Amino acid sequence: MTYKESFIKFMVDSKVLSFGQFTLKSGRVAPYFINAGKYCTGEQLARLGEFYADCIIENGIEAEVLFGPAYKGIPLAVSASVALHNKSGWNGSYCFDRKEVKDHGEGGMFVGKQLADGDKVVIIEDVMTSGKALREVLPKLKGEADVDVTAMVITVDRMEKALDSDMSAVQSAYKDFGVKVYSIVNMDDIISAIENGIIDGKEYIPAMKEYRAQYGAKY
Repeated sequence: MTYKESFIKFMVDSKVLSFGQFTLKSGRVAPYFINAGKYCTGEQLARLGEFYADCIIENGIEAEVLFGPAYKGIPLAVSASVALHNKSGWNGSYCFDRKEVKDHGEGGMFVGKQLADGDKVVIIEDVMTSGKALREVLPKLKGEADVDVTAMVITVDRMEKALDSDMSAVQSAYKDFGVKVYSIVNMDDIISAIENGIIDGKEYIPAMKEYRAQYGAKY
């Protein structure tokens, strides 16, 4: 299996990816659901970091610092940093933000690498639904130093149009902020994995393709 196929199977085995009928926050009724909160063991976190590392290496993403937005992004950036070192000898840094500026001790907004002008920063997140997290975190990063945000890496690109746009959140991130978002897999990869027997769920293929035709962004 490719690392993408392995990741899709990993999501199903971890009960992160499931199929059926789910009413999303947007009000849309989807034939699949992704719940990244199901990753909760040391083994899962270690493997998740390896998939992030694979995506970074495959796409040749330049990274000196992996940044994990508080709170969910923190363990993701840590695990990705360890995996990237183990796989490629990368010896960069990681950091994360606080929700509130610390006013005692060393103080400051960031923990870990103290950002400096010119640092090539890659943001590590689980999924991107609306781009809100990116919109919130970019001013924090730029307020700390004139860093170069080279990319954002997420687990799954839903390839789904926003409620108020024909573009997906991934496409909007590049248009609005100039940040290229890379995903370990996208919805087309998941459909292909079902069709190729990597995971079960062939009975959901018609509904998934219909949903993609109705709400999918053009790529």
